[in-house]
Amino acid sequence: MNTDNGSKGYLFRIVMVAVLGGLLFGYDTAVISGAEKGLQAFFIGANDFTYTDAWHGFTCASALIGCIIGSALSGILALRLGRKRSLILAGVLFFVSALGSMSPEFLFFEKGQPSFSLLIAFNVYRVIGGMGVGLASAICPMYIGEVAPMKKRGMLVSWNQFAIIFGQLVVYFVNFLILGEHTNPIIESIGQGVNAVASGSDPWTIHTGWRYMFGSEAIPAGLFAFLICFVPETPRYLVMIGQDKKAYDVLSKINGNWRADIILPEIKETITVRTEPLFTYGVLVIFIGIMLSVFQQVVGINAVLYYAPRIFHDMGMESPMVQTVIMGTVNILFTLVAIFTVEKLGRRPLLIWGSIGMAIGAFGVALTFGNDALNLVCMLSIMVYSASFMFSWGPICWVLIAEIFPNTIRSKAVAIAVAFQWIFNWIVSTSFVPMFNMKTAGDPDFGHWFTYGLYGVFCVVAAFFVWRLVPETKGKSLEEMSSIWRKKSAKV
Repeated sequence: MNTDNGSKGYLFRIVMVAVLGGLLFGYDTAVISGAEKGLQAFFIGANDFTYTDAWHGFTCASALIGCIIGSALSGILALRLGRKRSLILAGVLFFVSALGSMSPEFLFFEKGQPSFSLLIAFNVYRVIGGMGVGLASAICPMYIGEVAPMKKRGMLVSWNQFAIIFGQLVVYFVNFLILGEHTNPIIESIGQGVNAVASGSDPWTIHTGWRYMFGSEAIPAGLFAFLICFVPETPRYLVMIGQDKKAYDVLSKINGNWRADIILPEIKETITVRTEPLFTYGVLVIFIGIMLSVFQQVVGINAVLYYAPRIFHDMGMESPMVQTVIMGTVNILFTLVAIFTVEKLGRRPLLIWGSIGMAIGAFGVALTFGNDALNLVCMLSIMVYSASFMFSWGPICWVLIAEIFPNTIRSKAVAIAVAFQWIFNWIVSTSFVPMFNMKTAGDPDFGHWFTYGLYGVFCVVAAFFVWRLVPETKGKSLEEMSSIWRKKSAKV
């Protein structure tokens, strides 16, 4: 270890373990995309209730309820348990959810017999996993932001978004491999939100395939829960609880002794108490944090990520799962753009240009969706829309949420901002299908162009919001945030 400049290997190891939480975040939220048709067909077979579209929509989005709960509790847990132990808890929740979702009949129900009670049990397990996602989504970037050196912070926090998208790509690929030569069941509408499974549908995907998809998450979840036990607590939290010696040891391993001698007094100066009232630094910083989260969702990206196979199927693509994997690969590549440019270009330019690119893509989809002659243009527009998000709002929103809040309100402020993110994620995800399927007497494709047109408008508004209100945090230490927001609140 280089005590003068710190150990890059040590920093790399602890950050890579932390970003496994991001991978699980992506894995858990996207696993439903491949499993939902088999799951729907399974519960359609229940005899004691009717599994309607409304129940299916709730079941597909039930994990988001847990995400809201987990993110809302993340501030309290990050303060009382610390960042590290909160992440261990998240790993345990992921693991329990994976096994429970794979076999919700465990202990209480007969295997393979769908019923209303079994549906409730399944959704409980999905909510538990969602709580893990909510915790990881708030605390992973917070953890990385608090251990990372100032000049590398944006890049390292962006790796968390890379892990999220990589987790989604991994589960798209895993779902594809699990499906293999089998086919998803064909669901036929019989009116009023009620469906039936078409004859000839593959029984393996109805009774078994979706279980393997959910259960596959147990492997990375168990690995994360085990490895996170071996990373240190963050220096900022250690100072908060009066463990200055441990904080100095971590700082010196990461930054070197001479930098640790400078950083530790700066942390102690800003953390005179463990917490301060939420609005100590004014309303603006909380408002900006919340709106960053809101805009990250209302631009509509998760409607594409969660329903990708269905969207590509509706576009007439012969292999929607293959198209979904291709989109995931494109997302990975453009997330790397953010990772390697965020410290050079800054946060604001990436957000603004990404918003413009998303708007172009969304308006392109709105104008071409449903036109068979323009299917290729429509698919390319979706790719532009998704890729633009991946180098901007995807990673950079998390970077800013990890950076902009002063030390003494960070855990509470991050919890609030991330809770709003999951609330609007749920709103966007549950509203997408009914909006997309809206029809009028004169325009059967009204919902198609309206939905993506609306997302395009939000992209334009998001660019204006960043231009007018969001400060640049490139090159600023976490400790500088306190003085920056004190000055802004004084002017107000």
